[in-house]
Amino acid sequence: MKKHSARVAPLSACNSPVLTLTKVEGEERPRDSPGPAEAQAPAGAEAGGRTSPHCWRCSRAQLKKMFWGVAVVLCVCSSWAGSTQLAKLTFRKFDAPFTLTWFATNWNFLFFPLYYVGHVCKSEEKQSVRQRYRECCRFFGDNGLTLKVFFTKAAPFGVLWTLTNYLYLHAIKKVNTTDVSVLFCCNKAFVFLLSWIVLRDRFMGVRIVAAILAIAGIVMMTYADGFHSHSVIGIALVVGSASMSALYKVLFKLLLGSAKFGEAALFLSILGVFNIFFITCIPVILYFTKVEYWSSFDDIPWGNLCGFSVLLLTFNIVLNFGIAVTYPTLMSVGIVLSVPVNAVVDHYTSKIVFNGVRVIAIIIIGLGFLLLLLPEEWDVWLIKLLTRLKVRKKEETAEGGADLGSGPQSKNRRARPSFAR
Repeated sequence: MKKHSARVAPLSACNSPVLTLTKVEGEERPRDSPGPAEAQAPAGAEAGGRTSPHCWRCSRAQLKKMFWGVAVVLCVCSSWAGSTQLAKLTFRKFDAPFTLTWFATNWNFLFFPLYYVGHVCKSEEKQSVRQRYRECCRFFGDNGLTLKVFFTKAAPFGVLWTLTNYLYLHAIKKVNTTDVSVLFCCNKAFVFLLSWIVLRDRFMGVRIVAAILAIAGIVMMTYADGFHSHSVIGIALVVGSASMSALYKVLFKLLLGSAKFGEAALFLSILGVFNIFFITCIPVILYFTKVEYWSSFDDIPWGNLCGFSVLLLTFNIVLNFGIAVTYPTLMSVGIVLSVPVNAVVDHYTSKIVFNGVRVIAIIIIGLGFLLLLLPEEWDVWLIKLLTRLKVRKKEETAEGGADLGSGPQSKNRRARPSFAR
């Protein structure tokens, strides 16, 4: 299986509005190399203009990967934007963001069962549930998932997951979904800054620029509504959610490293179990203290709650495991595309005003997000591309000069009469 490089997001933790905070690494097939196969395709052509079967297979594999990439982008975009809009709609009838967070997080329990179904359908070596579980538990160490490991390596991430989702959902009550979704994109900038400080990751000037753009966008977004207390609180909540998401990702890499698909699925299911056993008491307390109160269970919009949870579960599954069929960058693009989708919905369903300051803030935050998607070797690739173009231009200039030099001579030869018999 292919390795997942990852940044998995949240709304779960990294890029989602409510649930994805994992760094995943796949298990089975190696990642395809996109460049050489395409660049050398003409050299593989057989005589007579026919393309060799090897090159045809390479091109088909790339096209298939791109096709899946488009499908994943659409799925990420629609599930992310859909869950955000449905959460906003749910709060009109059910004003309980923490209870909604708790309810949706419980669905994380389904990750490992769904993964095992896929394992049974696809894997050549079938394993029982217990065998697969024990193998995935090695991710936590030689002793597997002990009580100590549960409280030291799983419980802290469960708390961060809950905080990320709760702050995000609570922000939706304060400000429009367009501002919430675009501000959450600053999560990537926070991840870079924390990774640079804590993990000693490589310094990249372009990512510092992206972080500056993100901070500038936050300030401009606050200014767009005139620094009213309601909007300032909402923006602070989103920034807090993005910060918790970034902390989740960096700590995951620091304490646990990277995970294969099965290990990631087990870890996310464990977060669901932690939520059921240790977070359930909080919604109960909020209910009896009437902080989050509803008069009757019949008044709860169960359809909205279940729909929201399904969309978030779909988003997290695609974001964590979509790397198996396409490039991780394409999945991140889906998150950016959800911003204009939310903007269009807000335009027709709310009183949002897209003034110049707000539009500029959205653009620079989106630009910063895209800059953070650049690979570490982007500058090397750019230099190689410019060098190749420069060499090609010189060759074309030289060929053009040679043609001009040989032109008059060939014309004189044709005009000169032949006296040979």
